[in-house]
Amino acid sequence: MTYKKMKNSIPFYKMVASGNDFVVVDNRRGIVKDPTAFAREICRPRQGVCADGLLLFENSKTANFKMRILNPDGSEAAACGNGFRCIALYAHDILKYSSRMNFESGSGVIEAEVGPKDLIRVQLVKPRVFEMDGVLEVCKSRLHYTFLDTGVPHAVIFVKDLGKLDVFEIGKAVRHHAHFQPFGTNVNFVEVRGKKEIAVRTYERGVENETLACGTGSTAAAIVSVLKGYLEPPVSVLTRGGEKLRIDIQKKDQEITKVFLEGKAQFVYQGEYYR
Repeated sequence: MTYKKMKNSIPFYKMVASGNDFVVVDNRRGIVKDPTAFAREICRPRQGVCADGLLLFENSKTANFKMRILNPDGSEAAACGNGFRCIALYAHDILKYSSRMNFESGSGVIEAEVGPKDLIRVQLVKPRVFEMDGVLEVCKSRLHYTFLDTGVPHAVIFVKDLGKLDVFEIGKAVRHHAHFQPFGTNVNFVEVRGKKEIAVRTYERGVENETLACGTGSTAAAIVSVLKGYLEPPVSVLTRGGEKLRIDIQKKDQEITKVFLEGKAQFVYQGEYYR
């Protein structure tokens, strides 16, 4: 069956980083009129493209370009570490931007560099720690957590048997806990695997499920691991998708000054979405 190009078709690229998959659209001419509705439509399974999020590439007056991130439920996120790597590779390979670039995000200006073999390094915004040693009662368990912002809010919880943990039920309970309202939080369960490595599983706000990876969540987990003295940077983070991310952290005393996230991104396919 052959389709003629339709006036209301939207070209896109499907991309993935660490198991996080995204639909990427060049929106510099405003082809997406209603981003909230479009994200809900194109990200849904079976009836859409199916993705963890929608990335819109837009014009900027203060940086090389602007990136907007929309979750499958239509909500807009301020930051997404894996999405940052995807948009940087897209800008470099498809739109022919320099290998070094900066771009606007809801969390601030992000610096990125595309290296050999599609290895991308991004400098995230300076993190903010809200609670270092909090305690919650959820799912008949007493959980110790750290609450911080790495562009978006994250609760970090250390566990001993990560593989057997019910991430969906416990993550959902923490994400919607009254303590984190009205906006809720992403939830990261972390297991220390050695002096340089941690494993992380994340329940993501907006996706409302566990994902194969979360860049800002992996970063949050690495930061807390360093602040608590469990590891020294750089930290290797094993994601549920199987990729290891590298988080480099610069700190002065107990204050984090700079954070860098490094990992691969790749193209999956190119297409047109008919509306």
